[in-house]
This record gives sequence, C-alpha cells and structure tokens, in this order.
Amino acid sequence: MRKRDLSYWLFLMPVLAALLLVVIAPLLLGIYYSFTDWNGIQTKGFVGFDNYIALFQDERFMDSLWFTVKFSIVSVILINLIGLSLALIVTAKLKTNKALRTIFFMPNLIGGLILGFIWQFIFTKAFAGFGSIVGIESLQGWLSTPGTGFWGLVILMSWQMSGYIMVIYIAYLEGISKELIEAAEIDGANAFQRFRHVVFPLVAPAFTVSMFLTLSNTFKLYDQNLSLTGGGPYNSTQMVAMEIFNTAFGRYDMAYAQAKAVIFFLIVAVIALLQVYLSKKREVEM
Repeated sequence: MRKRDLSYWLFLMPVLAALLLVVIAPLLLGIYYSFTDWNGIQTKGFVGFDNYIALFQDERFMDSLWFTVKFSIVSVILINLIGLSLALIVTAKLKTNKALRTIFFMPNLIGGLILGFIWQFIFTKAFAGFGSIVGIESLQGWLSTPGTGFWGLVILMSWQMSGYIMVIYIAYLEGISKELIEAAEIDGANAFQRFRHVVFPLVAPAFTVSMFLTLSNTFKLYDQNLSLTGGGPYNSTQMVAMEIFNTAFGRYDMAYAQAKAVIFFLIVAVIALLQVYLSKKREVEM
C-alpha cells in the first residue's frame, strides 16, 4: 500500500466517496433514526429501544418475516437445482447450445415489475382458461389464496433467476478438465458417479457464490411481490421488504420502519455470512 502513487488514490476516490455517501452514511443515519421518533422530516427526541421492542410484538412483521424465510428456503433450493440442470444441458454436446443459453438467460433481463404483471396474467387468465377447458378446478383462482400466492412467487422467482445462476455454473463446468471426465469414464464410472465424485466437488465454489446471490435476492424481494400479489390476500403473501415500505409510506411511521429495516439487515447479513462460512468449510472438506 505504501508503494501506491497519488494517481491510484485519485482514481479510487470517486468510488470511495460514492460508497460513503450512498451506503455507509445512510446506514449509520438509519441506525440513528431507529432510536428516535423521526417522522421523515424531524426528530423530537430519543425513544431508546421502544421501536425494537414494538417490532418483536408486531404480528404483521413477524408473519411477513416467517413468510420471507419460507419463500427464500424453497426458492434458493429450486433456483440452484434448475440453474445447475440448465448448465449441465447447455454444456453438453448439443448443436443448439448457444441458442439455449440465450433463451434460458433472457428472463433475467426482464424488470421485476413487468415480470410480475406478466405472471399475474398467466396465473389469473391463462391458468383459469386452461383449467376451465380441461376441468381442473385447482388451476382456477390462482393468487387468491395464501398457498397459490406463495407458489406463484416461487415460480416467478425461479423462472427469473435460474438463467442467471446457470451462467455461474457454466463458468465452473467449462473449467473442468476433460481428461478427468475421460479418466473416470475409462475406470468404469457411470454418468451419475462421474457427476457425484468428479464434477460436483469441482463446482463446489460455484455453490458458494450462487447460494449467496440467491439468498440475498430472495430475502430482499420487493418488485415482484408488489406486482404479482401486492401482498394479498389479506397481507398473507407480504414479504418483509414490502411490510417495511408500507410501514414507512403507508402508515408514515418512519422511525419504526427504520428499526424494522435495521433488524432485517442484521438477519440477512448473519444468514449470508453464515452461509458463506459453511459453504467454504464444505469446499475444503470436499
């Protein structure tokens, strides 16, 4: 660091300034405001831990947190399974590899709000129409119950993110030496054994990256939640990000919403760091 010249720090200064102004300063201010009765404009005084005590007694917040946890667990598993499966398909010797990569990745390019409205039309119109034709009642009334709302969000998130996660797995799969696969095949290993004992350990670092990205994205989901279900019916599919937004701009309780945001930040940070630690430890064991 001592050998760095002045030009290095001059080039680095805009990034550090942006990080300070956009991330660090708002975070510190948010923590400060969570201990006050801030109304979005001014603060009249400190309230201590009153906001934090109240949020743990808030059934709506706890319900949204539990719904977010369930949604994240299911979505993370499905997204990584689908992403890895797609990566294995497009890295096989197929003539349509490039076309398939483009097709699988395209959903990730669609904005969250637009994607939510697209899937809302599919669930409420296409599913209902098909269900009435074939006589399947379970396809009608999607998004009108907590169960269908939950699985609607899971399907939407899996469809959007699987292609993005696929790209990460592709990078690691293509880095595997073909000689290792051929040697295992010569030794008599079948396709599953080659994947289990050769491919899987070598793509383990990809799981660390993919799990981190999917965990953070599913926990922070807002756009798709807003446009697909709007938190309904009766707030049963309302995730934490939407609950915090509604507290701040629906009930105009800014300080209370900020306390929720701080707790949410700590939960996501702890889970993400714990996941990275356990995944790295697992990589060494493999």
